[in-house]
Amino acid sequence: MKRLLLALALSTAPLPAITADLIMVEQNGCHWCARWNADIAHIYPKTDDGKRAPLRRVDLRDLPDDITFASQPVFTPTFVLVENGAELGRIEGYAGDEFFWFLLSKLLNEHAVPPAPDS
Repeated sequence: MKRLLLALALSTAPLPAITADLIMVEQNGCHWCARWNADIAHIYPKTDDGKRAPLRRVDLRDLPDDITFASQPVFTPTFVLVENGAELGRIEGYAGDEFFWFLLSKLLNEHAVPPAPDS
């Protein structure tokens, strides 16, 4: 009976929440990176999606060792959704704020990144 109760308790335990980061791969002189910075950077951390996946910036020419990319980023900006250092998905390029928010929301939802706790 104790085993049955333990099994039932464990089966209803909540799954650990996915914690994700959005890695922005950029480089000096990138026109589209500058456009993203002007359009989005100042509001990104204040948005629900920005809280779901906090932004981390990395340079295209100096990629960090703690991230395993599915393939080497080529274009800037490239936005890579990462969980525990592994790539889940990416957005390559920046075609404007509305398209960015649409693609980001889609990417977060596809990978079941939960809302931020205070959302």
